[in-house]
Amino acid sequence: MRRLVAALAAAVALGVGLTACGESDPVAGTAGGETVEITHAMGATKIPVEPKRVVVLDTDKIDTALTLGVTPVGAATAGEARSWPTYFGEEKLAGIKEVGVLTEPDLEAINALKPDLILGSKFRQEKFYDELSAIAPTVFTEMVGITWKENFLLDGKALGKEQEAKDQLAQYEARAKKFGTDLGDAANRKISIVRFMPTEIRVYGPDSFSGIVLGDTGLGRPERQLLAGKEDKRMDRVSPERISEVDGDVVFVTAYGEKAAAEQAKVTGGTLWKGLSAVQAGKAHVVSDEIWMTGIGIGAANKILDDLAKYLAA
Repeated sequence: MRRLVAALAAAVALGVGLTACGESDPVAGTAGGETVEITHAMGATKIPVEPKRVVVLDTDKIDTALTLGVTPVGAATAGEARSWPTYFGEEKLAGIKEVGVLTEPDLEAINALKPDLILGSKFRQEKFYDELSAIAPTVFTEMVGITWKENFLLDGKALGKEQEAKDQLAQYEARAKKFGTDLGDAANRKISIVRFMPTEIRVYGPDSFSGIVLGDTGLGRPERQLLAGKEDKRMDRVSPERISEVDGDVVFVTAYGEKAAAEQAKVTGGTLWKGLSAVQAGKAHVVSDEIWMTGIGIGAANKILDDLAKYLAA
């Protein structure tokens, strides 16, 4: 398949139009449609002004596309969880074809869908970029998580929905700020975020997706989860024996896949977990992993705010 895709490169190169320039005004495309040049993590690419058949290769991009009213023709799944954002409703996901997992996109399946735009991430799919670009114009964001707002705006621009993306982001940020203001004592509430993985337990810091959402509301975090002194402030690991380190005024808990859910059940059934002050106060809440962890977009961020309103505003 890689040889097939490579062979397509020469035929598609003119349509892809990779250049080293900056942005330009829309120009006539080789197939008769207008194109616009988008600068992104891998350079600059000419894409259709109004793409119709979009393939997305990360969970944030499914969220972004659906938030902006675009249903992808194909999407990669999130590995162990192997799911798409069901919080949009099954109807919106029904027509999407699976094209591998985030770290191993299925090039043959993508090619069969005849996309006119592919959205991906340099962090996850850099080694596939040339092959993907031979199939269709491909736009990559640089990182995941910490840059989720910038990614949303770039992907929105690539989808021909730049203003809509700006409006959606502004609305979300205003909602988050108002929620924190209405709480009154947001900064004094120490909110813990815990995620069970198949082989480890994580706490999430201020630079994680869900941590950024909490920061947008002004909610406080336990000292342990500020990750002070650490270069990577997205997350840290704790052992089952040190589960007391995940305590807070309120604890939100997720699990990534079935193996992780089994580990969660084991740990949360133990005496150390039951000894947490938040657990004893009835303030440990199991929430959706695909919303708090893998959604990484405006749709998921608003769902996190829904959870916060449900559990904190009462």
